[in-house]
Amino acid sequence: MLEFKTIEELKPNTKLLELIKDFTYKTKKGKVKVLLNTNLQFIEPTEYLITYPIILTILEYKVNEISNKPFYIKERKEKYNLKEIETFLRNF
Repeated sequence: MLEFKTIEELKPNTKLLELIKDFTYKTKKGKVKVLLNTNLQFIEPTEYLITYPIILTILEYKVNEISNKPFYIKERKEKYNLKEIETFLRNF
């Protein structure tokens, strides 16, 4: 059986929380886990579930990609940076 150890808990992004404060939402903290007896790390993204006035699931990954887009919107299947998410949420 695979055993994991949590080595870091990821806190929600304060700038994104400020953007979605007028929406109804729930957050789930992300985690960085390591597979015991190996050197493999796994990242569970921080999840922001917006339920009103639109249903969106925004995932925030800890890793900084080359494209500098750490956010992913499940429903749109696209990556975004913080400015793009701000523009997207203003439309609602």
